[in-house]
Amino acid sequence: MSVTTDITRAWRNPRAVMRGHLARDRSEPWAFALLVAFMVVAFIAQWPGASRNSFYNPEVPMVAQLFGLAMGILVLIPVWYLLAAISHWIARVFGGKGNHYGARLALFWALVTVSPLMLLQGLVKGMIGPSGGLTAVSVLTGVAFVVFWMLNLIEAER
Repeated sequence: MSVTTDITRAWRNPRAVMRGHLARDRSEPWAFALLVAFMVVAFIAQWPGASRNSFYNPEVPMVAQLFGLAMGILVLIPVWYLLAAISHWIARVFGGKGNHYGARLALFWALVTVSPLMLLQGLVKGMIGPSGGLTAVSVLTGVAFVVFWMLNLIEAER
């Protein structure tokens, strides 16, 4: 199935989608592709906010902001891998029987699953700016990410 179909399915039944991903042959390039897909969406989600900042603060060009955002997102690649490893180690302490690949897949899939909310968050940041609406969407995105990640990790460590 396509990733967009899986994202839609994951919002209804996240553990079943994760089981399907774990049933596939182990493929590090595919897992990394999920992380890259998330990073591309995360970068695109920042465009409206950068545009708003450039409009209200013209001495900081949008290109410079986007370059900084892109570099910041790329620098986080090792952090995502480390976070997945730490989550696997913690799961092992609590009796998890999975592996590092499953933990990476759980984290990267959770990131991809919340990417539509990240796009919404970016639009709210660009159109409305700092407000209660932006805070609400940011909290919703964070909570959804944690919930999806934990459900995926539980499935990966079974």
